[in-house]
Amino acid sequence: MRAQPAASHFVDGRPLEDETGAPIPVIYPATGEEIARLHEATPAVIEAAVASGVRAQAAWAAMRPVERARILRRASDLIRARNEELSLLETLDTGKPLQETLVADWASGADALEFFAGLAPTVTGETVPLGQDFVYTIREPLGLCVGIGAWNYPSQIACWKAAPALALGNAMVFKPSEVTPLGALKLAEILIEAGLPPGLFNVVQGRGGVGAALVTDSRVAKVSLTGSVPTGRRVYAAAAEGVRHVTMELGGKSPLIVFDDADLESAIGAAMLGNFYSAGQICSNGTRVFVQKGIKEAFLARLAERADAIRMGDPLDPEVQMGPLVSQAQLEKVLAYIEKARAEGGRLVCGGEASVSPGCYVQPTVFADVTDEMTLAREEVFGPVMAVLDFETEEEAIARANATDFGLAAGVFTADLTRAHRVVAQLQAGTCWINAYNLTPVEAPFGGVKLSGVGRENGRAAVEHYTQVKSVYVGMGPVDAPY
Repeated sequence: MRAQPAASHFVDGRPLEDETGAPIPVIYPATGEEIARLHEATPAVIEAAVASGVRAQAAWAAMRPVERARILRRASDLIRARNEELSLLETLDTGKPLQETLVADWASGADALEFFAGLAPTVTGETVPLGQDFVYTIREPLGLCVGIGAWNYPSQIACWKAAPALALGNAMVFKPSEVTPLGALKLAEILIEAGLPPGLFNVVQGRGGVGAALVTDSRVAKVSLTGSVPTGRRVYAAAAEGVRHVTMELGGKSPLIVFDDADLESAIGAAMLGNFYSAGQICSNGTRVFVQKGIKEAFLARLAERADAIRMGDPLDPEVQMGPLVSQAQLEKVLAYIEKARAEGGRLVCGGEASVSPGCYVQPTVFADVTDEMTLAREEVFGPVMAVLDFETEEEAIARANATDFGLAAGVFTADLTRAHRVVAQLQAGTCWINAYNLTPVEAPFGGVKLSGVGRENGRAAVEHYTQVKSVYVGMGPVDAPY
C-alpha cells in the first residue's frame, strides 16, 4: 500500500471511514499493483457530507468575499509548495508521467484557486435607474453544490469545480471517479489547513450509485459533472427532477484542421499533443485531424518520425514522455477501436499495438485515409489513436468538421489569420484554438456545445454558473393603487 490515505472520505473537516462500504481498489496502471484500498460511501457517510455542507454554507456565504479569497489563495500557495509530492501521488493514481503531472495537473488546480480568489471580491450587482424608483441586484451563491469528477485529470477537475464554488460562497460535496480517488482527499486536507471552515468541501468515494444519491438529494442546488455523454444524460435527467442548476463538461470528437500554408512542424506538434498527451485521455483532444491534400503525405511522414521517437515506459522516470492508459478496461477498449479501424479500411501509419509489459500501455497510433463514416471518426476513443482525414476546400473542411453530435473543441492551423478567424467563426465548438491546441488557462471559459455539454468552467463565465441573481425593486414614493 504505497498511497493509502488516512480514510476513504473527508467529511466535516476530517477523514472519515466506514468499512461497510463496498471496496474500491486503487490500481497503479504502470504495473497493475494495488496501491490503496478505499470503501464506497454508505448512506450514513453521504448524509454526513450533505448535512455538514448545508450547515456550513450559510456562514461562509455571509463572509466578506475577500476573506474567502484569502483562504483560497493560501490553499493555492500550499499546493505550489507541495507540487512535487502531489504530482507523485497523481502519477500513482493515474499512470500519467511525472513529466506531465509536475506541470499540468496540480499546477492548474493552484491556478484555479488563485484566479477565483482574485475574482471573488470583484463580483458585484448592478443598479437599474427607473426614474424616481430603482432596482438593484444581488449576486447570491446557490447553496450546496455537488461536483462529480472524471478519472483523467482528477485533481485538476476537483480544483476547477471547488475554486469557483467556494470563492462565490457555496459549499461542495465532491465525488471523484472511483478509478482515481486519491487527489481529491489531498485537496480537502489542504483547504482545511489553509483555513477553510469544516463542511464546506467534503469528499465522498463511490461509483454511480453514490453519485445518484447526491444528485437527487433535495438539499443540493447545483450539479457539476465532468464525464462521458451517457453519464451526463443520466445525471442531467436526475438533476432535472429537482430543477437543479447543472454544468456538464462531456465528451468530444474534436476536429483539428490543417491548411496547406500551415507551419508543418507546429501543426504536427499540436496534433501529437492533441492525441498522445496523457496517453490520449483528454476530452478536448483533436482526434479528427483534417489535413489539406497537398501536404497530407509530408504531414504523415514527419508525424510518423516524431511519434516513433516518443519515449514510453515507467511514469516515475522523469525522462518518460508517455505512460499507460488508466486501466486494463481502458486498454482493451482502445485496442478494440484500433482493430475496428483496421477492419474498416484505415491505413495504419504507425503504432497499433499494446506496448511495454506489465501495464496498460498502447503505442501512439495514427491511421490515415480515414473517412467520415468510419467508427474511428465518429466515436470517442480516449486513447492515443489519431485519425487523419484529408480535404480539398475550406468549405468542405468546415462542413465535415461540424458533422458530429459533439462540439467540445476545435483547432485551425494556417498562416492566413483572416481565414483562421473566418473558419473558427463557423465551427460548432465551445473551445477553439488558432495555431495552438489544448491550452486551457483558467482565465478562459471552457466547455462545449451540442452533446459535449452545457455551461462553462473557468474564467469569469463560471460566476454565472455558481451564483444566482436577486432583483430588488425600491419604491421611493407613495403606492398608486386603482382601488
